[in-house]
Order: sequence, then structure tokens, then C-alpha cells
Amino acid sequence: MSDRDFTLIENEWIRLKDGTRLAARIWMPAGTEADPVPAVLEYLPYRKRGGTSLRDESTYPVFAAAGIAGVRVDIRGSGESDGVIDGEYTPRELADGCEIIEWIAAQPWSNGKVGMMGISWGGFNCLQVAALKPPALKAVISIASTVDRYNDDIHYKNGCHLSAQLSWAATMLAYQSRSPDPAIVGDRWKEMWLERLKNEPYFMEEWLEHQRRDAFWQHGSISDDFDSFETPALVIAGWADGYRNTPLKAVEGLGTKAKAMIGPWVHKYPHFAWPKPRADFHGEAIRWWNRFLRDENNGAEGGPQVRAYILDGPRPALRRDSDPGRWVAKDVWQKPEMQVLGVTLDGRLAADTKDKGIGEVFLKSPLDTGTASGEYFTLKPDAEMAGDQRIDDAGALTFETRPLLEAEDYLGQASLSVDVTCAADTANLVARIVDVHPDGTSTRIAFGVLNLAHRDGNAEPRAMEKGRRTRITLVLDACGYRVRAGHRIRLSLSTSYWPMILPPPSDPGLTIDTSTLALSLPLLGQHNEVVVPEPENPDPLPKYIEHTAGSTSRTVERDMTNGVTRYLIYEDGGLSEHPDTGLSTQDIRDETWSIARDDPHSMVGTSTWTCIARRDGWSVRTVSTSVLTCDANDWITEAKIVAYENDAPIFEKTFAKRVARDLM
Repeated sequence: MSDRDFTLIENEWIRLKDGTRLAARIWMPAGTEADPVPAVLEYLPYRKRGGTSLRDESTYPVFAAAGIAGVRVDIRGSGESDGVIDGEYTPRELADGCEIIEWIAAQPWSNGKVGMMGISWGGFNCLQVAALKPPALKAVISIASTVDRYNDDIHYKNGCHLSAQLSWAATMLAYQSRSPDPAIVGDRWKEMWLERLKNEPYFMEEWLEHQRRDAFWQHGSISDDFDSFETPALVIAGWADGYRNTPLKAVEGLGTKAKAMIGPWVHKYPHFAWPKPRADFHGEAIRWWNRFLRDENNGAEGGPQVRAYILDGPRPALRRDSDPGRWVAKDVWQKPEMQVLGVTLDGRLAADTKDKGIGEVFLKSPLDTGTASGEYFTLKPDAEMAGDQRIDDAGALTFETRPLLEAEDYLGQASLSVDVTCAADTANLVARIVDVHPDGTSTRIAFGVLNLAHRDGNAEPRAMEKGRRTRITLVLDACGYRVRAGHRIRLSLSTSYWPMILPPPSDPGLTIDTSTLALSLPLLGQHNEVVVPEPENPDPLPKYIEHTAGSTSRTVERDMTNGVTRYLIYEDGGLSEHPDTGLSTQDIRDETWSIARDDPHSMVGTSTWTCIARRDGWSVRTVSTSVLTCDANDWITEAKIVAYENDAPIFEKTFAKRVARDLM
């Protein structure tokens, strides 16, 4: 890497063909008049000022010092950009992205080659924009993303309704309600703000209209046409995050066009993620950009197709700062050989079972089974991660091996095949693979969920034939894990996994034919052990002025008198001030889920966000509340937003909608 001087352009206007101005923050290497440079675009709705500035400032100065311009752009209707957002990964958003790339490539400081990267939203849309083949886009780095918007995002999973859908709709309602900064847009700030408040959609309403994998979700799912995807893609994720499947799906679908890296991390960039060990993301990225944006012959396109961190028996903890394990590499990724386990006559989980099973077993989990599931996508290595699984195993049907005589290593996606009988149109089935430590402590290795009406696919769900035994196959999320000698492998089955997934219309329970059960575990197989360099800087995030400290809590309350369980989430990011811009921001999330253990229609989710921004003589605040309930026939969603200027209310809006349940 070079050590080139650079300048920061705090705001640059990119004017689109329809006249809309998008706000960009640019880290510009010096000397571009004589030596034009490549550029990397990150394109988000999260506000470059007062939103993602902390993480942006950990990476783009490093890129600029290496002679790569960083261009961080606010999506239309967010931050300081004009207009109103129209949804998530919409055709307009992607078309705007193509225009931005064209604009970058045409600048006199540009060498005409652009990369695109991001985590989460930015990881999604860089793949989706690449699928549209803008000529100047030469490579992408996609972190914590998906190639299948229906099955590997925060909405639905194999036909099950994720509670994260409400959490994310509430988050986006709050984020999109935030004011632009007058220091950038001037006196127009209030007019722009009121336009957004008046016209921004509540995303939940649209998402509920699409409960099966229809054209809405096919849009932007590059897995539907891997063959036409041409852009080299480095795809990264963490085992502790909900997007853990994407790297392996990408290399399976894209072949040599993709490289995969999977670490132990939560939903963060690898150079400051938890649990450790971290990865030198800057070094990885600069090598990738230099290969494809500068045509540097550095071999980035060679090397192993998959690098993965194999967790070595981590224990659940109040905080997992570091996970034991080792990095392995697969030069060419192939579907793994499977180790098949069944149930023995004495109820053990074992290989090569001849006389199988303990007969048919009726399973009906309490509806609050699942409180140790953690968040769908995790931001901190604390109670957001899955906890000790003994809590959830109490409401599950479990089978386990004898203590292993030798360690077993796994990498890939496990699957479960079994015959079930259901007395209703559908039910949910949840499978967890658990590492049982010698002292009984239980770590979740992998999990999968299935709405039985989606057993043959997500596009055309079919009601179960009531009372008829039906073979189902449930594919679990990917894992990279070593089960140590002396540990046991447990399979846990439940009909509930709350609050991660929401209950179906009725709670019929399932009859499980244990004689047909086959659990297929993906063996690690041939591999090389490798070293993945860690970042030189152990603390790469800049420090802002802290006015009030943040706090976080997750609490489970069980009302033993009324049989109601509540799951409470509180996240206060604290009030912090950027030392250069003087802008102070604070976001607070207060979310509660409740359910009666025997009534699926009692489910209630409420998420309230308070967003604050201020500097001397100016203060704005929004309070938004989103609620989801249900009955046997409908999902019922409501939301309200109130905006304040200097503590005086200036705007209020409500949303309300009922949407019929579609075998869900």
C-alpha cells in the first residue's frame, strides 16, 4: 500500500438526469490531475453525516492513502439527498446507482473504473447494481448481504415470518424520518424534512403484501440468474450474523467469479467486528480493488475460493469477545460430503442406525420457546447472540449422540429429512444443532426453520393434507464448527422459535415419525489451514465527543399468573458529537414482544424509536412507534410518527393496515 496524501470533500452534489441532487462525501487522493485514480462507491440510506460517518472514517482515509477515491452517497430521500425514498432496493434506487457510477467514471480525477461495496443494505445493492452491468463497475465487495431476498433477509425465512421484519420496518421509518443537516442543504432543510415526513412509506405495509416468493422478492435476487452475473465479487459474512449463508451460496452460484470469506463475526465490518479474531479488511479490499480497478497483477483472483473460520467449541457467554477456532481454506468449493445421523431404538442420535427410531412422537412446544435465539442479525457480541440452548431445549424434542470419541469438523449447510403429520393447514418446524459441552452447557451450531406449507418451495405454498404423513426436508443455515471429543451433538426440534419467528395462524402441534428422521451434517473434508492477517490497528474507529453514554439491555419477563412472556429490548446509542461538524445525534430503540404460551393470536410486537439531532441553536427529534399484531386471518400493522423542532411538535402521521395471512 502507498501512503498518498488526500483531501476530504465534505459534500459534493451529484445531479441525476431527472434533476435530483444526491449528496456525496468523497475522500480524494492527491495528484489526480496527473494520475487519475479508481473509485469505490458505497450507496446507503443511513446518512453519511451523523449516520455511518464513524465506520466511513475508519476505512475511506485508508483507501485514499492507497490511491483509491472513496465516494459515500446518500440514497434519494435520505441524509442530505433530494426526494423521498420509495422502498428497499427498488428499480429507481438501482437505476440511480448506475447513474452515480457513470458520473464517477466521467470525472476528470477518475481512471474510469469503479468498485462498489457495502455491508447489509450496501452489500445488497452492490450485487444488485452489478447485475445491471453498468460498464464502469468492475468489481464489488459485498458484506453481510444476500443473493436471495426472500429466504436470506430480515423478512421471511422458508415461509416463516421473522420478527425482524417489524424491527427493520420500525428502524427504517425512524431513519427516513430524520432531518437533513442545515449546514449542508441550507434553508431548504425544513421543506425537505416535511416532504419526507409527509410522503415516506411505511415499508411494513408493502412487505406484508408479499408473503410468498413472488416477483417482488425475485427483483434483486441475483440467485435467480447467476449465469448472467459477470462482476468479480468478494463476499464476506460472519457466523454470528443472520447473513451467514450468502458467501457459500455465492461461490456455488457464481463459481470462479466469486470469493468467499466467513469469520466468527456479528453484523460488522471485519476490521472492527466481534467476536475476534478480526480480519485485515483494508488489506483484503485494497488488494481486490488494485487487481480489478488498476489491473495490477497481484493474484487476487487466484487463491482459495473459500476461507472460513471453524469455531472450536465456543461457550455461550454474557459477552463473546473472542471465539476459539482456526482459519481453513478450500481451493475449490464443492458440495460437502454429508454425515448422516438417525435416531436409534433407545432414542440416541447415531450414524448407521439399523433399527431406527422410537416411533411417532407428538410435539407441541410452548409458544414462547426460543428466547435464547438471539437477534436475527447481531450488532454486538452480547445477549444479541444465541445463549445457552438448554433454555429452549426445555420446550423441544431432543436427540443426542453419545460423547464423541474424536472431534468432528463441519462446514456448510446441514439438512433434516423426516415424516410429519399435521392437523392444520400449516405449522412451523424449527431444527437446531447444538454442541453439548461435558458440563451440559449448550452452544447453538446451526438452526433452520420451515413453514410446512412451503415444504415444496416458497413461490406456491400448499396447505398440508391434514392427518396425512408427509415427508419434509428442512435446510439449516450454514455453519463452520468443530465439535470436540467428549462433547455431544444434540438435535432439537420445536414448533415455536419466538420471538425470532412469529406463530402461524393456529398451534396444532406435529407428529414426528422418528424412524424416518435423517440429519445430514456437512463434513469439512479436504482443506488447508491458512493464516488470515488481522488488522494492524486494534481500535480503528475514530473517537467522537460523548455527551451522554449509551446503554443496552435485553430482558425476558415471564408472568406466571397470566401465562404471558415478554421479551424486552432497549438500545440507547448515547448522544455523541462529531468534532468537526458539531452535529450531535442520538438514536434510542425501545422494543417489546409479548405472547401467551398457548395462544398464537396473542402475539404483539411494539417498536418505538426516538431520533435526536442538534447543534447550537437548532434541535430536531422524531418519535416513531410501530406495532404488529395478528388474528387467525390477518396481520394487523399500525405505525405513528411525530416530529419536533426545538421540542415543539410540527408534524404527525399515522399508518394502519390489515393484510390477509397467506398460509403464514
